[in-house]
Amino acid sequence: MGADDIYTNDGTVDFHKNPANKNNTGNWKACRFILGNECCERLAYYGMGTNLVNYLQMRLNQGNVTASNNVTNWSGTCYITPLIGAFLADAYLGRYWTIAGFAIIYVFGMTLLTLSASVTGLKPSCNGDDCHPTVGQSAVFFVALYMIALGTGGIKPCVSSFGADQFDETDDIERKKKSSFFNWFYFSINIGALIASSVLVWIQMNVGWGWGFGIPAVAMAIAVVFFFSGSRMYRLQIPGGSPLTRIFQVIVSSFKKLNVKVPTDKSLLYEPTDKECNIQGSRKLEHTDKFKFFDKAAVETQNDYIKGSLNPWRLCTVTQVEELKSIIRLLPVWASGIVFATVYSQMNTMFVLQGNTMDQRMGPHFTIPSASLSLFDTLSVIFWAPVYDKIIVPFARKFTGKERGFTQLQRMGIGLVISIFAMATAGILEVVRLNIVRKNNYYDLKYIPMSIFWQVPQYFLVGCAEVFTFIGQLEFFYDQAPDAMRSLCSALSLTTVALGNYLSTLLVTIVSKVTTRNGKLGWIPDNLNRGHLDYFYWLLAILSLVNFVVYLWIAKWYTYKKAARRPY
Repeated sequence: MGADDIYTNDGTVDFHKNPANKNNTGNWKACRFILGNECCERLAYYGMGTNLVNYLQMRLNQGNVTASNNVTNWSGTCYITPLIGAFLADAYLGRYWTIAGFAIIYVFGMTLLTLSASVTGLKPSCNGDDCHPTVGQSAVFFVALYMIALGTGGIKPCVSSFGADQFDETDDIERKKKSSFFNWFYFSINIGALIASSVLVWIQMNVGWGWGFGIPAVAMAIAVVFFFSGSRMYRLQIPGGSPLTRIFQVIVSSFKKLNVKVPTDKSLLYEPTDKECNIQGSRKLEHTDKFKFFDKAAVETQNDYIKGSLNPWRLCTVTQVEELKSIIRLLPVWASGIVFATVYSQMNTMFVLQGNTMDQRMGPHFTIPSASLSLFDTLSVIFWAPVYDKIIVPFARKFTGKERGFTQLQRMGIGLVISIFAMATAGILEVVRLNIVRKNNYYDLKYIPMSIFWQVPQYFLVGCAEVFTFIGQLEFFYDQAPDAMRSLCSALSLTTVALGNYLSTLLVTIVSKVTTRNGKLGWIPDNLNRGHLDYFYWLLAILSLVNFVVYLWIAKWYTYKKAARRPY
């Protein structure tokens, strides 16, 4: 048996920094701990985030617009902080230790959040539904909230890539398993979200916020235990040094050589003849023809050496140049995900506020909180993820001949189309709801006689769109990222969710200001029965359609990465 049959060929090592043995490390036996960790961590995240808009309204006395914007701003921050965690993981700590360190911050944040909702003096004083939070109590709550945002910043960009690291992509059998991993990874996320949006939201609305936040805090502690339990089975990618430094070296070198001509024969561009790439933990990348300006950084000149030593700010390898090109190629695809993320963010804001006005009864004795309707999004994902993996992919493979059924870009595009129908469905429902209000003069009625379960289709469609777009995005950004930049590129994909939330905040703010001129109530007043939330949904549907048209052009233009096989 050859060495490449015993050890991985992708540069991974085991917990003790020895070459990773295929039989003893990685694969599904390691992933079960990662999936268990992710399930519990997502239960904690969604357990306090799904119903957050109602806590802000009920306990911190915030109106619809303020509460909605606070939720999207916080949620957006949760998807910006991964840039910090990703940089530390790729440059210095590696994914394992980044996840471990930030998970501890996460636990502290969840604990403080629980205390702020349960301990006298920290929680707002209330007389029935009338609460009076002090500035200090609000400050403690938001400090806890943003500690969680920081903690999740080390987990989100690393855990999916860390799971994918457990499969050697140079091994044909393991590479197929890695494609399935992303589906089951997202499946585990939604198992946690299912419990959060059903059981935990009910506890928060009917038992109390102390218990409602305390259980997610315990879940996060269990997530940490899950993660450390699999330590000896994990495969670890060695951090390759600062990716930002390498990117800036290529940019600086290219501009220093503005007048240097790139040779027609690309084999003359600088790349060490060593078998191994000089970037630790990475394979060499083959030259591509796009963005030829940056090829100047790999053209050797007499001024590239100082006292016989190569100056990395004047001469870069082809692999370094291709790293930068890979990031540039990803950016248009990345940008196309922002509008989709804006649609997705409505589940925790406008969908909930819309549901608050509808009949929430299930039988004579039970009411379902409006935030719990997101469990139908979760059920949709839980349904579609295995269906996609086990039925749609084999069926599509017969027609396309592609190993994964669809290309990653095709998969994401299908999700974008479905998101348009999700917004149109939400808009139609709001038109029907407002017609009932007008016909029956229900303007000041708290709950109109229309079942909240009419919202199920819009949640179900968003969940279906997630399976195509979000899972496709996870796989695409991992697969197309340079080896030593995978955490950073995963974080980059997550920032679409951040910017989607911020775009939602911006749209709500602009719509609120423009439509409330001259004393008008506007599209999104505190009493939605007197507003036009349907117009906001139509606006998002139109933006989604325009975004999809642009995406088609981007997908046609994109060139997939070409990595050289690691020689042994």
